[in-house]
Amino acid sequence: MPYAELDDKELVKLAREGREPAYRELLSRYQRPVFSLVYRMVRDRATAEDLAQETFVRVFNSIDTYDPAYKFSSWIFKIGNNLAIDHLRKRKLDTLSIEGSPHATTADQQESSRITVEAGGENPEQYVVHRELGSHIERAIGDLRPEYRTAITLRHVEGYSYEEIAEVMELPLGTVKTYIHRARSELKERLGHLVE
Repeated sequence: MPYAELDDKELVKLAREGREPAYRELLSRYQRPVFSLVYRMVRDRATAEDLAQETFVRVFNSIDTYDPAYKFSSWIFKIGNNLAIDHLRKRKLDTLSIEGSPHATTADQQESSRITVEAGGENPEQYVVHRELGSHIERAIGDLRPEYRTAITLRHVEGYSYEEIAEVMELPLGTVKTYIHRARSELKERLGHLVE
């Protein structure tokens, strides 16, 4: 059976039956995204690796509690996010930097994964300006409160809908919208001088 062709709910059903290839496919499918989300929250590769591993341990130990009425990705991100938030609370860390991809192994891969401000046909001077703006955006996001950080990261980095973010963060939809609105306002206030 080609497990890679199955959707998440079918894989979960097979995993609940104890089929190891289904577990492996879920791990393969979500290992990088979960690590990426956790890394963006805690900013430390070793800690992110530990938290991502703990996420999968919890997911597989409690897979019978997963409700297929919801997206599996939301459920797994919720577990990873909660572990990252717990870690931040314990360590009292209040900063995040959306750096280049933690999966990048070369300088070129790292550079290509950084937040960039798109501009068509840019000359070298424009490239430098846009690259600097991306760095300022990363730092400004890093200064946001953890809950704003999570919401903005899920929305603009992971591409989640407001409803999916509410599911992951276990918050009412209105609260998520408020967090994103406030995060955007803070970012606009901090970055406004750069885009005038």
